[in-house]
Amino acid sequence: KPFKVKTSLEEFIAECIIIASGASARKLGLPNEDEYIGRGLHTCATCDGAFYRGKNVAIVGGGDAAMEEAMFLTKFAEKVQIIHRKDILAASIPMQERVKNNPKIEFIWNTEVVELVGENRKLDHIKIKNVVSQEVSGLKIDGLFLAIGHIPNTKAFKDQLELDQKDYIKVSDFTKSSVEGVFVAGDVWDWRYRQAITASGLGCMAALDAEKYLSSTFLEAKK
Repeated sequence: KPFKVKTSLEEFIAECIIIASGASARKLGLPNEDEYIGRGLHTCATCDGAFYRGKNVAIVGGGDAAMEEAMFLTKFAEKVQIIHRKDILAASIPMQERVKNNPKIEFIWNTEVVELVGENRKLDHIKIKNVVSQEVSGLKIDGLFLAIGHIPNTKAFKDQLELDQKDYIKVSDFTKSSVEGVFVAGDVWDWRYRQAITASGLGCMAALDAEKYLSSTFLEAKK
């Protein structure tokens, strides 16, 4: 210490740091994917599901998170189609049963999205491919949601902080990282909730812990 934080423009010196770099939703890797984000393509059902009241939507994924998002979407959408590249789900059995018993939900098995199609940067339909037969077909939907996981934005900290097996920052005592004076808040370690309100709460907690740390450090320096 003091810590040095280097950006593309300048360098900052700090006695204490709060890391809140978040996590990025995994995408499909299609060429024009970014063009449709927020324009028919979404990565958060709880954030954007209400825009699709009475509409037909699809969701990509097969885990618990995808099933939870699909269930949430049924509160608004007329029909929810789950696109999964396998013929079995990775979700827990109780979650699978809930989804399969919901009359608004349909499954499209052994299938992956291969193309996003639209006009004026607004998604109109998608092209899907059956991974068994290799047949490509079109699917008309109003919105597509991705629920295939998140990638924590921790690449810059890999050699400096202790991370877990999924590369999220490990914390102790609520907001403390493995390095004294470095605190953590939000999705960069919260892999479970990933909501703005919880991230804000964790930000407040990290700020209070950082203030307490700086105060104690200042008092120690005066002795």
